[in-house]
Amino acid sequence: MRKNPTIRDVAANAGVSIATVSKYINGAQRFTPAVEHNIQAAIDKLGYQSNPLARSMITGKTGSVGVAILDICNPHFTNIVKGANRVALEHGYNLLFVDTEESQAREDELLDALSRRVDGLVVSTRMPEDQLHRILGYGKPVVFSGRPGPKGVPSIGIDAYAAAYMIAEMLVKQGHRNIAYIGFAPARPDRERMRGLVDCLEAHGLPLTRHEVRGPTMAEGERVCSSVLLRKSKPDAVICYNDMVAIGFMGVARSLGMSIPEDLSVVGIDNIPFSRYTSPALTTVDTQSERLGEEGMRLLFRHIAGDLPTTVEHITLEPRLVIRESTRLRVSVPARAGEQGKPRRAKPTSAAVLASCKPAYRRT
Repeated sequence: MRKNPTIRDVAANAGVSIATVSKYINGAQRFTPAVEHNIQAAIDKLGYQSNPLARSMITGKTGSVGVAILDICNPHFTNIVKGANRVALEHGYNLLFVDTEESQAREDELLDALSRRVDGLVVSTRMPEDQLHRILGYGKPVVFSGRPGPKGVPSIGIDAYAAAYMIAEMLVKQGHRNIAYIGFAPARPDRERMRGLVDCLEAHGLPLTRHEVRGPTMAEGERVCSSVLLRKSKPDAVICYNDMVAIGFMGVARSLGMSIPEDLSVVGIDNIPFSRYTSPALTTVDTQSERLGEEGMRLLFRHIAGDLPTTVEHITLEPRLVIRESTRLRVSVPARAGEQGKPRRAKPTSAAVLASCKPAYRRT
C-alpha cells in the first residue's frame, strides 16, 4: 500500500527545509519565484495534501465561515446561503451553516457549536435586542443579516418600511379600500412593515386590518385564511408576511370560492422562485435574498480582515415591487370618508399604477 507523502517528503524533493514548505503552504511568507516553483512542483509530483486541522493550529484560521438561517424550508433563506456560499468560494473558504428552525431554544447551542468551527459568522436571528451580546460573546467576527446589529457591529437587511409602503401605495392606486395584513409579530421586519403600511394608508384616509400567523409558513397561511375571509367585512386585498404565507393563503381562498384576483388581490413578500409559478402568479416584493447573502458575506470578510470603518452603519438594500397576476384594478372604487359628493377621479390604468411606484418596481 502506497504511503501518503508527508511535508518532509515535499521538502526533500524541493531541496528546501520543512519550515519553508510549511510557511509556503500556509501563506505565512513569500519566497523567490524559483523556490515557490520548486515547492509547488514537488507538491504536484508527490500528490501531497496538507492536513486542514494542522494548518488551522498553525495559522489560527479554520478556512471556513458560518451562516445561521431561520428555516431551510423557506427559499428566502436558502437563497441567502446560495449567495453567501458564492462569495465564500471566491475567497477560498468553505461555508458551514446551521438551521435554527425558528427555535430560539436551540439557537444558542447551534450557534455555539458553529462558532467553534469557523472564522466568522453571518447570523439571521429573532433573538431579542438585549440578548444579542450572547452571539458576540463567541469571540468571532459577526455580521447580522435581516436586522440591525448592536452599535458598532456590522449588519445588512432590506428596507422593510419602503417595501410595505410601496405595496400599500400600489393597492390604493389600484382602487383597493379594504386592506388586510397578515403579520408575524416575532419578526423584527414586521414592525417596520406595519409602520410603512399604516403611514401609507393613513395618508389616504384608509384603515388597516391586521391578522396574525404563528409562523411564516404555507401551513399558517392556510390556517388563517378562513378567519380572514369569512368575516362580515371581507378585505378586497390581503398583504401576507411573506410569499410562503401568501401561497398557503391563496390555496384555501380558492377552496372557499374566492377568485383571485377578481374577488381578492393577494400580495406576498420575498419573491421566492415558486412565486412566479403559482396560479395566478403572485405579486410580491423582491427582497434580493441572494444579494443579501453575497453582500453579508463580503461584509464578513472585511470584518475578518479588520477592514471595516471605525463607524459601522447598517447596510440597507432597496426592495423591488414585482407586479404579477394576483392583483388587479378594482372595477368600482367606493368613496372614502369625506369624499362623498366630490367628483370621483378616473380609475388609474395599469401603466399609471406602475409609474407611480417607480423607481423600485418591475413586472415579470
